[in-house]
Amino acid sequence: MTTAEDAYHELCYYTLAHGAPTFVHQHVVDAFAAQYATAETKPIKLTFALMGLYLHLERGFTGRQVQLAHMALAKRTRSWPTFALPVNRGAITAADVLAAPPGPERDRAIDTWCAAVWGAYVGSRGQVEELLARYDII
Repeated sequence: MTTAEDAYHELCYYTLAHGAPTFVHQHVVDAFAAQYATAETKPIKLTFALMGLYLHLERGFTGRQVQLAHMALAKRTRSWPTFALPVNRGAITAADVLAAPPGPERDRAIDTWCAAVWGAYVGSRGQVEELLARYDII
């Protein structure tokens, strides 16, 4: 892979062709969005990414359940919080995930990547939980 974005696109191809009803693709989208967020990233994008990582890793949501939570929240609010951007966003990248063989091993690597990125945002956990609780997502 030549760039992080190239690796992300190849990983998206893998997850979109995956076929599992759990929709693992959502976790890839969320991990990449949070890992590469900048000050110019739209607040909704980072909010949804952090919500998705939290719901998946701490509440056991599948990608499909995360997607439904995103849709429910999008119908109820138009004002999105801002989050502090950690300097380090996890040592694992989409390219590292692609290095794992396709199938269960790569799927576990996706979860490991998600955990690494979410761990970098641990300081935002309370803010994410408050938002999800306010809108009865959790």
